Amino acid sequence: MQIILASSSIYRLNLLKQINIMPEIIMPDIDESALFNESPCQTSQRLAYEKAKKVQHIKSSQLNNSYDNSIIIGSDQVLLLDKETLGKPLTHENAVKQLQKMRNKSMIFYTSITMLNQQKKFEACVETKVTMRNYSDELIEKYLTIEKPYNCAGSAKSEGLGVVLIKEMISTDPTALIGLPLSKVLDGLEYFNYPIL
Repeated sequence: MQIILASSSIYRLNLLKQINIMPEIIMPDIDESALFNESPCQTSQRLAYEKAKKVQHIKSSQLNNSYDNSIIIGSDQVLLLDKETLGKPLTHENAVKQLQKMRNKSMIFYTSITMLNQQKKFEACVETKVTMRNYSDELIEKYLTIEKPYNCAGSAKSEGLGVVLIKEMISTDPTALIGLPLSKVLDGLEYFNYPIL
């Protein structure tokens, strides 16, 4: 059984390599907008599913609709701060605004995965509470200039230099904040009877 990662994230790829999985990479192109009245967990779960489903369709087209039993992993992350959902900043200016809003506050990151093949689907959503330090605007500028985390929800990469902005992280799975909760991936692999190691 082939594992396919529905993501362009080098961080998600590296997490899978950590558990000895070398997936095929297929990048989905979907609209990542939240829907009206969706909770952050529901948004991240829906987008993880849509990414996996889109890649399943791409793979099926590549194989001329012949049967394929690959396990596809889609993942998405949504940040909730003071009842406001924050996504990827995409620009330097937006990243500055996000980090200023987040300064000295606590927030929740919702990281979801969908794993599916032609017969089955496994889904999970992991919450991570993050409290930021009372950092200066000067530190924000220095950090963004060095790391440029413009495709990262919340504009700070905990697996990189962004850790200097973070005071505390509380989660059942520390890899969730990086973008792929490995404990849930392992649960999913067991569900699909995929050999671990």
